[in-house]
Amino acid sequence: MENDIEIEGMRLHYEVSGPENGAPVLLMHGWGCDHTTVRSIANAINNEMRVYNVDLPGHGATPEPDSAWGVDEYTRLLEAFTARLGISDPVLIGHSFGGRISILMASRNPISRVVLVDAAGIKPHRPLKYYIKIYSFKTAKKILPVILGKKTGGKLIDAWRGKAGSADYRNSSPVMRAVMSRCVNQDLTDRLPMIKASTLLLWGEEDKATPMADARLMEKSIPDAGLVSWKGCGHYSFLDNPGGFRAVLRNFLIPASR
Repeated sequence: MENDIEIEGMRLHYEVSGPENGAPVLLMHGWGCDHTTVRSIANAINNEMRVYNVDLPGHGATPEPDSAWGVDEYTRLLEAFTARLGISDPVLIGHSFGGRISILMASRNPISRVVLVDAAGIKPHRPLKYYIKIYSFKTAKKILPVILGKKTGGKLIDAWRGKAGSADYRNSSPVMRAVMSRCVNQDLTDRLPMIKASTLLLWGEEDKATPMADARLMEKSIPDAGLVSWKGCGHYSFLDNPGGFRAVLRNFLIPASR
């Protein structure tokens, strides 16, 4: 069942499935996706559990925020969402960007269990050429409008930005580009030891966006965490190996929901 709810001025779209008396699950998709991307995860457990599968702001049917949100703003919205619906001690499942929110939310709230799927949250280590490119771009942003004028300089900067950025960045609106930049540069490593709930890490061993090194660091840093990974799977391990993913997920969650 698809629903909309207004939380602190934001209209949040979500899909709910599963028995009303089932243990609650908050499911959060990755960047550039929406609730339909992770619907197979909901379908794996919604015979027994009550799954709230949200469209995060700027994705799917939920509008963009009116400013450059960081992970904290997204997390506070989801905290308000669970409070409004009377959801207590939920299971958190977060894929990629949704994993960032899960990490922060679990570090400061009572949570039943956590499932991090190819999750983001560790600030990547960049090579020197990356920083050269970034600082060259920042310098050009200041100089080109002065030399060439605001209009011409602005066009060149936009063209440079489009070529240099990732596909996710290029396909985003100006607001969501600012959101992405802010969130990607937020390192949540210090929040990992604060997660008290049992945590399952599910990962594709060929994941290039959030590599296995991130998974191992999370497993080491979260007090009660276990890692399951699959060869030949990438950043969408739940789609690359649906059978194995479903089996491990149900083994972790379903006994806890009874």
